[in-house]
Amino acid sequence: MKIADIKNPVSTLSGAGPATVKALSNLNIFTIGDLLQFYPREYEDRTKTVPIAQYKFAPKVHTIAKVLSHEYFGFGKTKTLKINIEDSTGKASLIAFNRPFLEKSIPQGSIIGITGKFENKFNSLQCSSFEVSSIASEGNLEDFSNHTVPDSGIYPVYHLTQGLTRKTLIKLLNQCLSQYTIGLDDEIPQTIIEKRKLLHKSEAIKKIHAPSNFEELSKARETLIYEELYNFEYTMVDRAYKHKGSIPGIDLITNKNPEQQNTDTAIDFSPKQKQLLESLPFALTKDQVYVISQMNREIDKGYKERVAALKDIENSKTEIIPPFTMQRLLQGDVGSGKTLVALFAALRIIDWGGQAAFMAPTEILARQHAENISHYVEKFNVRTAFLTGNLKAAGRKTLLSALKSGDIDILIGTHALFSRDVIYKDLQLAIIDEQHRFGVLQRQAIVEKGRQLVNNFYAGPHLLMMSATPIPQTLALTAFGDLDISTIKCLPQGRKPVTTYLVASGHEQNAYNVVRQELDKGHQAYFVYPAIEEAEKTDSADQNYEFDSKSENIKSAEKAFNDLSRQYFSNYKCALIHSKISEDQQARILDDFRYGKIQLLFATTVVEVGVDVPNSTCMVIEQADRFGLSQLHQLRGRVGRGTAQGYCFLIYRKNITENGIQRMKILRESTDGFVIAEEDLKLRGPGEITGTIQSGDLQLGIADLSRDRELLFKAREDAINNYAT
Repeated sequence: MKIADIKNPVSTLSGAGPATVKALSNLNIFTIGDLLQFYPREYEDRTKTVPIAQYKFAPKVHTIAKVLSHEYFGFGKTKTLKINIEDSTGKASLIAFNRPFLEKSIPQGSIIGITGKFENKFNSLQCSSFEVSSIASEGNLEDFSNHTVPDSGIYPVYHLTQGLTRKTLIKLLNQCLSQYTIGLDDEIPQTIIEKRKLLHKSEAIKKIHAPSNFEELSKARETLIYEELYNFEYTMVDRAYKHKGSIPGIDLITNKNPEQQNTDTAIDFSPKQKQLLESLPFALTKDQVYVISQMNREIDKGYKERVAALKDIENSKTEIIPPFTMQRLLQGDVGSGKTLVALFAALRIIDWGGQAAFMAPTEILARQHAENISHYVEKFNVRTAFLTGNLKAAGRKTLLSALKSGDIDILIGTHALFSRDVIYKDLQLAIIDEQHRFGVLQRQAIVEKGRQLVNNFYAGPHLLMMSATPIPQTLALTAFGDLDISTIKCLPQGRKPVTTYLVASGHEQNAYNVVRQELDKGHQAYFVYPAIEEAEKTDSADQNYEFDSKSENIKSAEKAFNDLSRQYFSNYKCALIHSKISEDQQARILDDFRYGKIQLLFATTVVEVGVDVPNSTCMVIEQADRFGLSQLHQLRGRVGRGTAQGYCFLIYRKNITENGIQRMKILRESTDGFVIAEEDLKLRGPGEITGTIQSGDLQLGIADLSRDRELLFKAREDAINNYAT
C-alpha cells in the first residue's frame, strides 16, 4: 500500500479527540497518510549535555539542574513565577509566564531536566522559553551527574497550531509508525533504490520522524526528497509524451547552452524565413540561429507526421499514431531577440499553409508586437491582424471572417484570441509571450482553438511559450519539466551592459544630475515608483516585497511627477503613466515616448515589459528594495537597448534590511538575468517564485529546489531513462 492510500481518519487514533482532530485539520492533516507525511520542519541536536555556563556557545542549554527557590514579580494579571535553578556550572532563572502550576510540579529542591535558550537580561541569566521535566522530587545534584537529560537525542521539531501540543502530536505519530509503516510500498523502482543507495519507504518514514543518529536522518531525508522529485519528474515526462509524442531531451540535465552547440551548419530556411533574414539590418546571434533550427526541425516533423496520419486514415488503418507537436519554452534575457525568433517559427508555419496566433498579456505589449511584426513582414505578403477586447463590433466582424477564411496569417492580441467567437481556419502555432502572466487554463484555451478531432485522434497546434524573466534551472526542470526548453543568452551586437548604481535615500540628487546630462544629450529616461498615489500600497506586481507599514511612506508616481516635473525637470517634456489610466491613453503616451515627444516618463511597473525605446538610457527606480530581483532586472532592461550606454539607479530606503542590501548588490554586480534568477530563488525561496510562474503543478513537500538541485538532476535523469525503457 502507498502511504497516500492510507485513508483512515486521524480520529481513529487513541487520544485524538474532537479538539485534536480540529487542530490537525488546520494543518491539513485529515488521514493517517497525511500524518505520516507531516515531516519535521527542523531537528535539534540534543545528543550532548549543554550546561548553563555554555549558554553562549550553543543554540540551547540542555542540562540537569536543581530548583533553588520560587519567587514572584509583578501584580495582578501580570504576576509571574520566577524559578531559580543551578546546575554543576552555574545559576540562572526560569521566567514562567502563564505557568504558575510549575511551582507545585517542580517544587523547591527538586531535580529537573531543562532545555531552553538563556540570555543575560536585567543583570541576570534567565530563560523564558523552556521545556522542563521532573526527574526527582528531591536529592543532591551530584548524584545525577551521570543521568541522561530527558528528551536527549535528535529532537524533531514540527509546525504546531493552537490546540495541538508537541506531546500530543508525538503520541499520535508513534501510533502511526508502529501500526501503519509495516508493508508500505516503495514508490520508486527497486533498480533505482539500489542504484542511488536509498532506503525502503517504510524505513525512510520511521527514520524521518524518529532518527537514532544523524546518518540515519540524512539517508531518510535523501530518500524522501528523491522520491518526491522522481515522481514529479516522471509525471512530467509522461505528460510530455502524451501531448507531444516525445519525451524531453536528457541534455537538459547538464543545462547545455546553445552556444556550446555547433551553429555553423547552414539552416534550411523556408521561403518567407529567407525573405525575413535578408531584410534584417543585422545578423542573428548564434543562440537565435540555434533555436530557429530546433524549431524548424520540430515544425517540419509535426507537419509530415500530420500528413502521414491523415493518409493512414484514408487507407483505413486501425492504429493511428497522433502526430508530433512542438511544446517549447523559449527563455531569454531582456533584449535578447525572442520575439524575432518566434516570428521565424510563425513564418515556417505559414509556409506550410497554417496560421499562427501571438498572444500577449496586455494590450500595450500586444500592440507593440503587432506593430513590430507588421513592420518586419509587410514587404513579403504576410497578412497580420490585431485583436483585443476593445475592437469595435464592425471591425471585429470583418476580422473574424477573414481569420476563419484563412485570409489572416498571424493574429496578434490579448486573451481575446481565445474568445468563443474566434475561429481559425488552421491554427498550427500558438505563441504566448510573457507566459508567467497567464494561467494554465488560459494557455490551454488558446491551444484548444487549433485542436482538430480527426477520426478519433487530435491534431493539435505547436506551442511556443516565451519568458523574458529568466527561470532558475531547478524551477525550469520542475514547473516546465514537460516542455523542451531553449535559452537565448547572447545579446545583439553593439549592445552594452547597463551600468547599475546603488543610491541611498537622501542622495537622489546624484542620480538626477546624471539623468539631466543624458536628457541634454538627446536621450530619454524612466522614473519608476512602487505606488500610483500616496497612502496606497503598491502598483507593483511583487506586492511589496518587503512591505513594512511602520516604515517610511511609499513613494508615489503621481507625487513625484507633480514635484519633479515642475522643479528639477521643468525644462523637459515629462509624462505620467500607470495602471489606472485607460489602455488607449497608455498607448498614446508610450507612442509619444517612443517617437521622442516625451523625454522623461514617470511610471509604475506598467513599463516592466513591452516598452522598447532604444533612445532611453536612464532608469531610476525609487525604493527599489520594495521590488523583487527579477522585477528590478526587467525594469533595468528597458534601457540600454540601443548603442548608447545605459544607466540604472536603484534608490533604496534608509531602513533597508540586510537581505535588501544583499539583493541590491547582486543587481549591481551582475547583468546576467539567469544568475540573478538563481540568487532570487536562494533569497526568496521556491514558494514565492513559483507563484509567479502559475504552473499549477509545483507542490513540493519535503524537497527544496535551491538546496536539492543535484538530487533533482539525478531524479530527472532516472525518470527519463526509466520512462524510455
